[in-house]
Amino acid sequence: MNAYARGEVPRCGSNAISTNHGWPYCVGMTKQSYAVEIGHPPSVLLRAINPTLRFMLGTPLAGPLGRQLMVLSFTGRKTGRRFSLPVSAHVIDNDLYALASAGWKHNFRGGAPAWVVYDGKKIAMSGELIQDRDVLSDLYLRCAQSYGAKRAQRMMGLKFRDKRIPTREEFGEAVDRLKLAAVKLTPSG
Repeated sequence: MNAYARGEVPRCGSNAISTNHGWPYCVGMTKQSYAVEIGHPPSVLLRAINPTLRFMLGTPLAGPLGRQLMVLSFTGRKTGRRFSLPVSAHVIDNDLYALASAGWKHNFRGGAPAWVVYDGKKIAMSGELIQDRDVLSDLYLRCAQSYGAKRAQRMMGLKFRDKRIPTREEFGEAVDRLKLAAVKLTPSG
């Protein structure tokens, strides 16, 4: 006899429900237990719109998107394969950053050359992976503060549990748990 048959049905939002391990009720009503979670659009949608964004961001058609997004082009460190990814562009203290949890970020460990299409201009840049927890917590916090809680979630590809900007400590926990990082991009030469 399972727990449900014995009448041990947990309330919506309890641990058993929030992990969705086979309980038949409250599915989809899980509570976000961490202050910061990944909140990207579905990968199918990203794969569908990325080719259009790559093209559009290099033209005047980009309009205001040209300052919110950039195309980051680089060569894979292990494969030698060329990548060209539309990513959110974040300007913090007049420096350009890409905030990331995806695996492509590792190509910038120790520094790597890249081409960036930002604000309609193609610029040769050098990317440096930042993984220091304290530096990242501060970067993510300042970035979120510059956008405000609602817009920050969309621009940073994150979800905030509460209707506020997470604290530096909450961002630090997310950096560790979600493997968040940043790539600082500086003009070459």
